[in-house]
Amino acid sequence: MTLFDPTGDSGQAASSAPLAERLRPRTLDDVLGHTVALGPGSALRRLIDADRLPSIVLWGPPGCGKTSVAVALADATGAEHETLSAVLAGVKDVRAVVARAAERLRHGRRTVLFVDEIHRFNKAQQDAFLPHVERGTITLVGATTENPSFHLTAPLLSRARVVALSPLDDDSLAALVRRAIEDEDHGLGGRGLTLDDDAASALVSSAAGDARALLNTLEAAANALPDGGPITRDAIAEAAGRRSLRHDRGGDSHFALASALQKSIRSGDVQAGLYWCARLLEAGEDPRFVARRLLVVASEDVGLARPSVLPIVSAAKDAVEFLGMPECAYALLQAVVVLASSPRSNSVAVAWRALRQEIAETGPLPVPDHRRPASTRLAKEMGWGKGYQYAHDFEGGMVDQSHLPPELAERRWYEPGDAGFETEIKRYLTDLEAFRREGVARRRGGEAGGDAAGAT
Repeated sequence: MTLFDPTGDSGQAASSAPLAERLRPRTLDDVLGHTVALGPGSALRRLIDADRLPSIVLWGPPGCGKTSVAVALADATGAEHETLSAVLAGVKDVRAVVARAAERLRHGRRTVLFVDEIHRFNKAQQDAFLPHVERGTITLVGATTENPSFHLTAPLLSRARVVALSPLDDDSLAALVRRAIEDEDHGLGGRGLTLDDDAASALVSSAAGDARALLNTLEAAANALPDGGPITRDAIAEAAGRRSLRHDRGGDSHFALASALQKSIRSGDVQAGLYWCARLLEAGEDPRFVARRLLVVASEDVGLARPSVLPIVSAAKDAVEFLGMPECAYALLQAVVVLASSPRSNSVAVAWRALRQEIAETGPLPVPDHRRPASTRLAKEMGWGKGYQYAHDFEGGMVDQSHLPPELAERRWYEPGDAGFETEIKRYLTDLEAFRREGVARRRGGEAGGDAAGAT
């Protein structure tokens, strides 16, 4: 049972199939791009040439050629091929494929199973492959647009090699355009259409590394013209329409764009911050997610160097709730500019990590007695609150006692930076430390004097 073949039973491309399907490569030599992963001399190519194809997971963005590579791999093995879509299939379908594969293996024939969108299988469904991959009943070739480390189980990943495929570069896309225009059997070559360099360049640019998008746009432009007509740049623009911005709110692009936004602001790059914020919004991201991310930046990356940005970003968050898109975009972009152009400090973030580590190591140390509330007679009899210095009774609100557990009295987790408002915080903490040291010295001096008087 061969389900890979896009050409149909006759071996000829069905005229009704989309251009992208008709031009799908049949062999590894037909595959454009991916020379690092699949080119002659690569580790995977050597295994294929030796007829030792391992189970693999093809990871890459839409339109980079994962299915085409799978078709070519199947052709190179000489094995029987079957395919499943994780969107439609379940464990029952996996068992049926495995049963057929086991029967073939008894007759000395191997089976390559291609699973498209493999990340959509849940843990139980992924685990169903394990014993059969382990025993060699099937060679698994999975395809996914999502990071396998996050979406595939560790046992399955340990039995498969991950092959990362990048978006096709412009040279590969340009070669694909030429193949589509010239191929008379599977492409548009029989229609006498022409495509000048300017139109071809616009087509490649509109595809953004996606071969399927490129061929779909080319086919749409060609279908709007009579045979023998020129495909112009305007025809390409009309066929391409509004470029789709790849984005999945729960997928890799979601986190990649959010990371780019935060790192741009952290680096003080206003233009990049604006760009990535706009990319998120234009791709349809929930503006509340963007506002939450900017609130994180306000505390984690700008922090106490300019604490006044936090209410500004909070106001942008309120604008998101009150206005919605598209008007709230102005407030979000304004917040990006303020954040990226502010002095930055991660001292609070560093303190938070240090505090978590401290608590993990020292456990739930008790509150010192002088810091406990003496709100009952029993509490007072136990000495709670005794010796507590009420700050407002002292000049400058400074007291020379520690409120930490004694074991931690000398520990310091927060160290102010040298930017913006933190210089004021540093000055205050320096004065406070000096005041407390003087108080300790006075007490020690008094104790020493008392001891001396007693001895006399």
